[in-house]
Amino acid sequence: MTNYRRMRVAGGTYFFTVKLRDPESRLLVEQVAALRAAFRAVMTARPFTIEAIVIMPNHLHALWTLPPGDSDYSTRWRHIKAAFSRAIPEGERISASRRAKGERGIWQRRFWEHTIRDQRGFNNRLDYIHYNPVKHQYVAHVRAWPYSSFHRAVRQGIYPADWPVDGSAPFDIPADEAD
Repeated sequence: MTNYRRMRVAGGTYFFTVKLRDPESRLLVEQVAALRAAFRAVMTARPFTIEAIVIMPNHLHALWTLPPGDSDYSTRWRHIKAAFSRAIPEGERISASRRAKGERGIWQRRFWEHTIRDQRGFNNRLDYIHYNPVKHQYVAHVRAWPYSSFHRAVRQGIYPADWPVDGSAPFDIPADEAD
C-alpha cells in the first residue's frame, strides 16, 4: 500500500476534498441518506466533529476536527467510503485491478487534505465549502443547496441567511488547494 505524505496533527482540524471516480456521477446526492448513515456509523465508532460539509453530486468537501490525541483521519475516510459503498447497489464499472482487491469502482482511491493552521484558514475554508454549490452553478444562492451545513451555520448565527450578501465569492483559497 502506498504511504502518502500527509500532515498529521493530533486533535487537529482538516479540510478535505473526496471525489467519486466518475466525474459525471450524481451518486452522492442521489444516495445522500446512505452517505449520511455512513458518516453516523463512523462517527459513533471513531468520533470527530464535522465543522462544515457540503455534498455535491460527485464530490464533497468537509472540515473536521479530530479528538485530542487523535490524528487518524485516513481510517475514518476509509470506513466512510466502505460503508457507503456497501449500502448502495452495485452497477458501476470496476477495473480488473479494483476487482482483484475486492474494491468497488465508486470512489477515487485518494483524497485531498489540508491541515488548518489558523483562524483565517478555517474561515476561508468554511466559506469555500458553503459557496461550492454556487461556484459549480448548481444554485444561484448558497441557501438553496440542501446538502450543506450552511443551514446549521445560519441557525448558529455564523452566517446571515442571505450570505454572501453581495453574491460574490467571499474567500481566498490558493488555486492549488481548490477543486
